[in-house]
Amino acid sequence: MSAEGLADVWQDWQDAVNMTAGELEDWLETDESRSVGQKDDGGESTGHRSGRRIIEILRTRKDDLGDDDVEHMAKVVGYVHRHLAQRPSGDVEDAAWRYSLMNWGHDPLKA
Repeated sequence: MSAEGLADVWQDWQDAVNMTAGELEDWLETDESRSVGQKDDGGESTGHRSGRRIIEILRTRKDDLGDDDVEHMAKVVGYVHRHLAQRPSGDVEDAAWRYSLMNWGHDPLKA
């Protein structure tokens, strides 16, 4: 992926991922975080694994991001946009919908 690829996804990534590396790291340690998502063979969910990868990306200097990082950033942006479009009605504070988004680095209740 070229520098243009990173430039294409950068602003969307900044908008989609509204949790800091520390916030996301703390969140991934919770039972709520582990309770949601698609799991292969009862292991770690796709979103939880993605959250760990997002932390790595957040802690990497922009100039040091590689092609695989940029690909994952684009995947995260797509997931967050799709999931936000499916917002359930009512209070979402304790909803699996919110927990899933938070595993992907986006807290919909964060201003």
